[in-house]
Amino acid sequence: MTLAIYDTASRVVKAIQSQNGVTSMYCCGPTVYRDAHVGNLRTFLLSDLIRRVIEVTGGKVELIQNITDVGHMSVDVIGEDKLLAQATAENKDPFEIARIYEAKFHKDLALLNVMKADNYPRASESIDLMIAMITDLISKNFAYIGSDGSVYFDSKAFVSYGNISGNRLEALKPGHRYEYSDESGKRFHADWALWKTAGERTEMIWESPWGFGFPGWHIECSAMSMHLLSDHVNVHVGGIDLRFPHHENERAQSNATTGAETVDLWVHGEHLLFEGRKMSKSSGNVVLLSDIVSRGLDPLSARLCFLENRFRSQMDLTWSALEIADAQLDKWRTKTTLWGASTEFKVDLAFLEAIELDLDTPRALQRLRLIEKSSEISDSEKRAIFIYADKVLGLDLTRPALVRGISIEQQEMLDARFIARSEKRWSDSDALRLALEKSGLEIKDGASGQEWSWR
Repeated sequence: MTLAIYDTASRVVKAIQSQNGVTSMYCCGPTVYRDAHVGNLRTFLLSDLIRRVIEVTGGKVELIQNITDVGHMSVDVIGEDKLLAQATAENKDPFEIARIYEAKFHKDLALLNVMKADNYPRASESIDLMIAMITDLISKNFAYIGSDGSVYFDSKAFVSYGNISGNRLEALKPGHRYEYSDESGKRFHADWALWKTAGERTEMIWESPWGFGFPGWHIECSAMSMHLLSDHVNVHVGGIDLRFPHHENERAQSNATTGAETVDLWVHGEHLLFEGRKMSKSSGNVVLLSDIVSRGLDPLSARLCFLENRFRSQMDLTWSALEIADAQLDKWRTKTTLWGASTEFKVDLAFLEAIELDLDTPRALQRLRLIEKSSEISDSEKRAIFIYADKVLGLDLTRPALVRGISIEQQEMLDARFIARSEKRWSDSDALRLALEKSGLEIKDGASGQEWSWR
């Protein structure tokens, strides 16, 4: 089989292509003005999963992931952009802010066992590429200099605009802020800025043929991806919130420059909720990877939670789910150790088929659970299959499990259940068993009494 994934543009599951045996991938990276929360990180796990599947089946991947350190962001910009605002708040140079949060981003990726990209181009170091692409778009009549001196993309000149999101130019209403709050110089309300004049802005500006200013958000990804991946991307990955306008505009710029369809397959990860709500500062429920670690949980418990859900389905993450995933990791690591010490691996076709058909990780994990419990598969074979599966899942299953105790609350429930059983209050005993199992423990009753282990 070949890995096939749902393509947002065509609305069908498509096989991933390659060029000369190499699959080119571009993943929209972070804007480094704050810590990435777990919802952001889910997207980067998606690109990592795709890469691992391709490579474990003998393919090669060239992955580029940009770092947006110029600061402006779609819809969020009103006056001073967020990177400059954060620099002011922390009393630091904006580029120092960018480097601080870029380093934190790479640390989080390492904790989640995300393989390093082949290149992490920074927007601030790719200004010449953007200026060259903008100049080319002007020469091909896809861009113009507005009445305010900024350069805009002429959306009407690109006839297939809307193929990714389904949005059509004639249906887009005037007044919607696509990127900046001051775009009075453009000809049509759906046009967008490729280069903004500096105006009163004095930081993070560059010299250009159109005067001092800074690049538009969308042109960054077009310029860097086309330059580093030779004008063609087999798989383009990003969060669903980037589908419009970012990826729609990026496609228009790139295709207008090359004269061809530049991306074979657009892959989007869906939104992540936490405890039933969208993560936001105002709700006070933004969860960072450091928050998971501070609770004593393995950061890879977040990775396992993400794998328990389809990436193109909205997901609701909870602390309970993270605790159960943490216990599951301990259990699998313990068993993988008990099954032997061999480093041999074995391909399980049912596991691989689930993964290769639109990244059905829940079905793949269910297959592992069946293998774990099977009495017809030897321990050495189980270990070999788990080692192979871990090349895809990235859960570090051959790492020795930590020796873990139980919480005070769990011990109190065990004690209460012991008393309930001795007094033959079976309904209370059953209720306590359910509560203990929900907390991640596995309960067994025998002649010597109740015994527990982590599930």
